[in-house]
Parts: sequence; structure tokens; C-alpha cells
Amino acid sequence: MSLPTKPEAQALLEKYVGDEYQRLHARMVATALDGYALHFGADRDLWYVTGLLHDLDFEQFPAQHPAESLKWFREWGYPEDLVHAVEAHAYGYNGFATLPQTKLAAALLATDELCGIFYAYRKMNPVRYGEMKASSIRKKIKDTAFAAKVDRNTIYVGCEHLGVTVDDHVASLIRFLAELP
Repeated sequence: MSLPTKPEAQALLEKYVGDEYQRLHARMVATALDGYALHFGADRDLWYVTGLLHDLDFEQFPAQHPAESLKWFREWGYPEDLVHAVEAHAYGYNGFATLPQTKLAAALLATDELCGIFYAYRKMNPVRYGEMKASSIRKKIKDTAFAAKVDRNTIYVGCEHLGVTVDDHVASLIRFLAELP
């Protein structure tokens, strides 16, 4: 099994994802997963690349996502940890019912939708991610009218499987995303 390098993964992202928001979202998730990898002493390249590629097929195949990506990743010989994490991040969507069995999969599940809340919050309050207040983000998680398409349940399930509270997860993402412009 081989993992693409970060530049190779970035090239794949640019090839398959044209939407600027989706590219930013991928970078946000990748950056957050890199922070968790450092925290857990895990393979930072694996975690970053998984975050960068987790929605690779979403633009072309939204109703099947991530089924096409999973096929590609297996054909390309990517590590099973990456494949499992991408499959588990779709828990509850498009017929996927795989719960996370690894820290990587749990972190991706917990982080993916929360990054959507961070992005929406920043659109309303133009502050850097690292300057956000955890209490404000937690309020937005509870306010289901805010960023209404964000599935809060996957955040909760991911946090449970990751072994962190939502409060700690929000604080970690503020810290991890601080490096982004």
C-alpha cells in the first residue's frame, strides 16, 4: 500500500475538485487532522492526506459520495486506514453505516462537519480561525438554524469515538486551524 505525497494529493485535489470552497474545506480538514496526528503521535502525512482527499468525489458524484473515492483509493493502492476513514466519515449518508474503528476515522468524522461551522462562522464574523472564541462556536453548534446543512450528529458521534468532548474538540480545532490565513 502506498500513500501519495502531500504534493501528489494536492494535485489530485486540484484535478477532481474545482470548487474553491471545497478546496478550502479539504485544507481545513487536512490541517485539523494534522494537528490531531501530532497530538496522538500518529503518521502526520497519512492523516493530512486523508483530510485533503476525503471529499475527492463529492463534486462529481454527490449522491454516491464517497463510493467513487473508495473505489479509486483501493485501485490506487492507498492504505486501508485512509480508505476506512473516508468510508466512516460518510456515516449516515448515501447508505453508509460504517462507524469509525480508528482514531483517524473518528477524527475525520468529528472534524469534517465542524469545519463547515467554522467556515460559516467566519463568513459572519471575519476573524482568523485561531482568534475564534470556543464559546461562540459551541453556541453555533447548538443553533441548528445556523449552517443548517451541517450534520451535528456526526460531530457528536465522531467526538464520542475519538474520546474527546465537543468542548475540547472545538478548542483543539481553534488551535489547529490558527495557522490558516
